[in-house]
Amino acid sequence: MSKDCTIQDVFHRFYSSFESTHSISPAQRKAAYHIMNCKTGAFGVNVSVCEDCGCMSVHYNSCRDRCCPMCQEFPKEKWVDARREDILDAPYFHVVFTVPEELNPIIYSNQKFLYAVLYHAASDTLSELAADSKYLGTDIGYIGILHTWGSTMNFHPHIHAIVLGGGLDVKNHWKDNGKDFFLPIKVISKTFRGKYMAELKQLWENDRLEFHGSAAPYKNYYTFKELLNTCYAKEWIPYCKKPFDGAESVIRYLGKYTHRIAISNYRIKDMTESTVTFSAKDYKNQGLWKEITLSSEEFIRRFLMHNQWFL
Repeated sequence: MSKDCTIQDVFHRFYSSFESTHSISPAQRKAAYHIMNCKTGAFGVNVSVCEDCGCMSVHYNSCRDRCCPMCQEFPKEKWVDARREDILDAPYFHVVFTVPEELNPIIYSNQKFLYAVLYHAASDTLSELAADSKYLGTDIGYIGILHTWGSTMNFHPHIHAIVLGGGLDVKNHWKDNGKDFFLPIKVISKTFRGKYMAELKQLWENDRLEFHGSAAPYKNYYTFKELLNTCYAKEWIPYCKKPFDGAESVIRYLGKYTHRIAISNYRIKDMTESTVTFSAKDYKNQGLWKEITLSSEEFIRRFLMHNQWFL
């Protein structure tokens, strides 16, 4: 049993056996190699020598992989610094766009297309509704960030949108609603659903979709048609949080979300010869933290599931 362990430790112990029994994509194999060899000397070293005392320090290079929990801090700070000039002293809101879980098998089999559709639908929904004079009548700004995981590393694709709460009208004048969000959530829901489903249907009708694994049953015309009907009948539930407390809080939040990975080292609580225990938020119980224990195989499968395809 080991309690002070990291993602790298988990991969060192269990990845070899996982690789021998599972089909792994090139992107997943590359991520695993980077994680296991980060700061070990495999990517070179930097040697510093003090001019006064001659003391020598050796620094092992990092892998700089976007999936590596040890390599996110510097890219995050660099990205945030580049965004500081883009942030206005105006209200900002956090809107989350999700799709029904019934679509997850189709999305996982068609990540390149259907992640793009997720971006398109969220972006077009915000732009179209904000431009409507019934709501705000302006051209607004926003940043969309794709996450593919839930707290337990389950497959849960969704878009985090940081939305500027105002914009320029046709006369180039600034307009906003202060700390009140300018779009009704139910209107966002219906518009987003319509746009996502329209693009999904177009891909299906043009034979652009693939059906692998748990998506295989949807190769059948009638089964896929039933899936579409189910999704149209459901109420899609986007979520809007309270406005941010000033531009600086927006910047801090952006850094937190843009460079987040499926799970960080601090959430790993325990590792045995065959299991990994980690903490996760239980959103069905007011977001309280709980510990989850998975087999080593399932833990690595879930982690690599979010490294299948690179945008």
